[in-house]
Amino acid sequence: MTDIAKRMQAISPFRVMEILARARAMEAKGRDIVHMEIGEPDFVSPQPAIDAGIASLRAGLTHYTAAAGLPALREAIAAYYAQRFGVSVDPAHIIVTPGSSGALQLVLGSLVNPGDEVLLTDPGYPCNRHMVSLFGGVPVPIAVTADDGFAVSPRQLRDAMATRTRALMLASPANPTGNLIGVGDLRDLNAVLRRNAQAVLICDEIYQGLQYDSEPETALALGDDNVVVINSFSKYFGMTGWRVGWAVAPGWLVEPMERLAQNIFLAAPTPAQHAAVAAFSPASMEILEARRREFEIRRDFLFDAVRNLGFVMNEKPRGAFYLYADAAGFTDDSAGFARELLESAGVAITPGLDFGGNRPERHVRFAYTTALDRLETGVERLRAFLRAGAG
Repeated sequence: MTDIAKRMQAISPFRVMEILARARAMEAKGRDIVHMEIGEPDFVSPQPAIDAGIASLRAGLTHYTAAAGLPALREAIAAYYAQRFGVSVDPAHIIVTPGSSGALQLVLGSLVNPGDEVLLTDPGYPCNRHMVSLFGGVPVPIAVTADDGFAVSPRQLRDAMATRTRALMLASPANPTGNLIGVGDLRDLNAVLRRNAQAVLICDEIYQGLQYDSEPETALALGDDNVVVINSFSKYFGMTGWRVGWAVAPGWLVEPMERLAQNIFLAAPTPAQHAAVAAFSPASMEILEARRREFEIRRDFLFDAVRNLGFVMNEKPRGAFYLYADAAGFTDDSAGFARELLESAGVAITPGLDFGGNRPERHVRFAYTTALDRLETGVERLRAFLRAGAG
């Protein structure tokens, strides 16, 4: 047996997928499971997108597109930025990818040399740091806490920066915390970052649109030539399985990213790109806004319910569809707590271990990606579990 590549030592399993697999296996044996672990909207894709995808198949539109994506889709994305955010984006600076993970591969593959450092929040989405490691970079965590709204301060950024700093990667809204970063705060952080002429601000905006107490914003409003935005049709648009995302890059970065795309995956799925064009239609947007309001109702219910049970959160998350809760009143082993909750009560949640090294043993993530009545059932089971003294 040959050895596995050394780079794999830095890549941990995505534990939420293990939890999901166990939950599905239990369901296959007849157990009723309340799913609050997976970051996937429970709504099906908007019907106009489904219809457009089917129509593209019937029309025989099943061949490769250009590596950067369908011109019609790149233009539709640019129009979306103009109409919703008042930001002008050249369609030539938009690259359509197989999901936002594909976009991140292109960005990091085009920017990061072995040994370069990429600064990320901790807690944060685990695949980001693993992707940095995959390209030989060094992920550098910046600890953020509930006391500071899970936000990176300019002082923290200054302290974390070094000569090999290549990028700062931020998410707004963020997974797992639901934190938002306003354009003004982004501007302050980027002013610090630009003291290093080689440093790039990478903004993960895949939950953009899923905001509840303010209007969505985009880092592209900064207008700086060191800003890259990554987005996706998975979360707000509810098109996870279609695997379509995009990146908006400054002009100097577009050609290397497109060249890399030609060599890694060639192009995003063609029928999915046609479906994505229809996701911007007025009919689709009406559906998506109704779903956003439903997510807000779920957030309000679950936040109050979980806090009343004794989990600690300072304030309601303002975006995405997660609660990141301090469970120290119940456990100092969030992974064991999540396992026991699933096995004993049939409730699936995600332990903090997935999201970094910043006190993960005392945090858990609840996803409100299931219907309100199921959330109510999950809360009742969780209450009984805690009363029984489990965990």
